[in-house]
Amino acid sequence: MEYKTQVINGAKYAYIDTPFWNSKKKRGEHKRNYIGKVVDGILVPNKKFLLEQQLADQQAELKQCPAQGCIRLFYGATYLMDCIADRLGIADDLKSCFGNISDEILSVAYYLVLEEGQPMYRFHKWGRTHKHPFAGDISSQRISELFGSITEGSKLEYFRRQSKRRSEKEYLAFDTTSISSYSELLKQAKYGKSKEDDDLPQINLAMLYGEGSRLPVYYRKLPGNIPDVKIIENLLKDIGFLSLEKLDLVLDRGFYSEKNINDLMKRHHKFLIGVKASLKIVSNRLNAIRDGFVTRANYNSDLHLYVATFKEQWDYTELKPRNGEIIHDKRRVYLHIYFNDRRCADERDRFNHMLDRYEEELRSGNRRDDHEPAYDKYFNVRETAKRGLNITYKEEAIRRAEKDYGYFVLMTNGIKEPAEALRIYRLRDLIEKTFGNLKERLDMRRMSVSSEENFEGKLFIQFVALELMSYIKKEMEANNLFRKYTMQSLLDALDIIEYYQQPGRAHHLSEITEKQRNLYELMGFCAPS
Repeated sequence: MEYKTQVINGAKYAYIDTPFWNSKKKRGEHKRNYIGKVVDGILVPNKKFLLEQQLADQQAELKQCPAQGCIRLFYGATYLMDCIADRLGIADDLKSCFGNISDEILSVAYYLVLEEGQPMYRFHKWGRTHKHPFAGDISSQRISELFGSITEGSKLEYFRRQSKRRSEKEYLAFDTTSISSYSELLKQAKYGKSKEDDDLPQINLAMLYGEGSRLPVYYRKLPGNIPDVKIIENLLKDIGFLSLEKLDLVLDRGFYSEKNINDLMKRHHKFLIGVKASLKIVSNRLNAIRDGFVTRANYNSDLHLYVATFKEQWDYTELKPRNGEIIHDKRRVYLHIYFNDRRCADERDRFNHMLDRYEEELRSGNRRDDHEPAYDKYFNVRETAKRGLNITYKEEAIRRAEKDYGYFVLMTNGIKEPAEALRIYRLRDLIEKTFGNLKERLDMRRMSVSSEENFEGKLFIQFVALELMSYIKKEMEANNLFRKYTMQSLLDALDIIEYYQQPGRAHHLSEITEKQRNLYELMGFCAPS
C-alpha cells in the first residue's frame, strides 16, 4: 500500500492522497485520509484505518465465499455490538479464554442487550432474524449447556485481560448488591438483609467499576449473609490474579473498618472512603472547627458547599504473622469535610418528624418495643395519679443528635483536593445505576437456574453484556442522546438496517439514513458499508 507522509509537531503522519473532481468549483482537488503514524520507518495504523481494513477484509471474504442461499438479516444493531466488542477487546479476550464457544457467548450477550428483559428461550427466534457472531441457531438446551461450560479459570483469565486493558490510572468504585434466587440448589444463596425487600434467599454480587472509563472491570459472587465490611479482605486477595499492582478504590462508608483501612495501607493501595462523623478521628476535628466552619471563607461556589481539608495522622497497626509482632506507626490521611445547608435542614426535619411520631406513641399508649431505646434517649416520661402523663424532652441528647447534621466526610490517602475527591466519590453512584441496569434490562432481578454451574455461566455472560451496555450508556450521556432516545429506542433505530446476500453475489445493505450514520459517529464508529 502506497501512502504519503507529513510532519506535524515533530511527528510523522501517514496519509493516502485521493484526487477528486469538485463539481461546484469546477476543478480537481485532493483529499487526505490520515491512516496512522510512521515510527522508525514502520506504519502504526490508527483505529479508523484498522476498522476500514477489517470491513474490507470481511467484504473480500464474502466475495470469495458466495452464499449458497438467499440471506436477509437485521444487522445495524449487532454491527454496533461488533464494533464495541472489538474496541474494548471483548471479542479478542473471549476468543483467547474460551476458544470455540466464544462466538456463542458473544451472541447471547448481544441478545441480552438488544432484547430487553426477554427470556433465553426466545433467542431461537431472534437468532434466525439477526446477523450475529455465531451465525446460527442456539437452542434453549444449548444455552443451558453453554452456561455450564464456562469454567472458573477461563473467567478469571478474562477478568485479568480486561482489567489490564482499562483499569490503570483510574479509581475503581466498589459496591455490592443482592440478587434473589428461586433456586434451592445454589449453595451461596442465604437469607440475609436483602436490598430487594423480599423473602427469597439471596446472593451478593460485588463489582469493581472504573470511574474514568465507566466500565465494569470485575465481579465476584458472595454468600447472601456476608456484611459489606467483611468483603474487602477477599477483594484484596483477588487483586493478585488481576495483576493490578496498585489499586485505587472508592468505597462507601458501609465498607469502613480499621482493619480494612490498615489492609489497604499495608498493600500500598490508594483509597477514598466515606466515613461517619462519629468516628473518633473525625469527631475530634469537627469539635475543634464546628463553631467557625460555616463562614464565607470556607464556601465553595462551584460545589455550593462549605468545604475544608485537614491533614491527619492515622494510627496504623500491622500484625507480623511469623512472630506475632504488632507494628504501630503513623500514616498520613486527608479528611475532606463538607457542610450542606439543605442537607442539614432536611435531616433536622426528618429527626423532628421522628420525635413527633415517638411522642404521639407515648401519649396514645401505643408504645412499640423497637422504639423503647429512643423513648429512653430523648424523652423524660412521668405519670402520676394527680397530674397524669407528663412528657418533657432531653434537650442535651437532642442537641448531640443534631450537632453533625449537614456534615459529610471523606477520608483518603491519595486525593488532596476536596472538589476532586467529591467528584470521584459521586461517580460511585454509577455502580448503583449499573446494578439497576443489570437487574432490570438483563433479566437478573430474580435468578432461576437449574444448577450452580448454570448460575455462574449466566452471570458471566450478563457481565459481558453489561460491558457493552456501559459503553453505550457512556457515549449516550457524553453526547446528550438521552434527550431524544432511550437506550432501547436508539438500538431499535439502528436494528432496522438489513443485510442482504444472494448466491454468487457479495452482500449489500439496506438504505442507511443520515440520522443513523450520525448515531454511529456519536458512538465512535463508522457506519457499516
